[in-house]
Amino acid sequence: MSYQVHIYTDGAAKGNPGPGGYGVVMEMVGTPYKKEFYEGFRHTTNNRMELLAVIVGLEKLKNPKTNVLVVSDSKYVVDAVEKGWVFGWEKKYFKDKKNPDLWMRFLKIYRKHNVKFMWIKGHNNHPQNERCDQLAVMASQQEKLNIDTYYETEEQKLM
Repeated sequence: MSYQVHIYTDGAAKGNPGPGGYGVVMEMVGTPYKKEFYEGFRHTTNNRMELLAVIVGLEKLKNPKTNVLVVSDSKYVVDAVEKGWVFGWEKKYFKDKKNPDLWMRFLKIYRKHNVKFMWIKGHNNHPQNERCDQLAVMASQQEKLNIDTYYETEEQKLM
């Protein structure tokens, strides 16, 4: 498969849980077109931000059935999809799984495209991954952070 779009993603959370953010770099293959996205949250986890980065990148695609390569340093996200775990979780209604809200949102957009994942080692001088990390950290340090409503609501239930 030849890819039309490469989506590079990263998530960060200081304290984990704590203030967090994600960064996304999207590139149209064979063109100079590149877009960056980021967003910060006041209380979240690293895994939520890693997954949200992928979701946001896929949701930005305008044409259905786009051939996409998602490049991530998150084993949590890459393995869940590439090893098929998330599809088993879905069949069991995400019982006892973390982040069901995001996984359901992911599957909805994932199924609209032709998506392949590639894991890369983080903090290994990969230019786009390093940029995503910068965006995620910057997003997590903004003065005005969004509320990760699902996470904050679920965490309160556990207290």
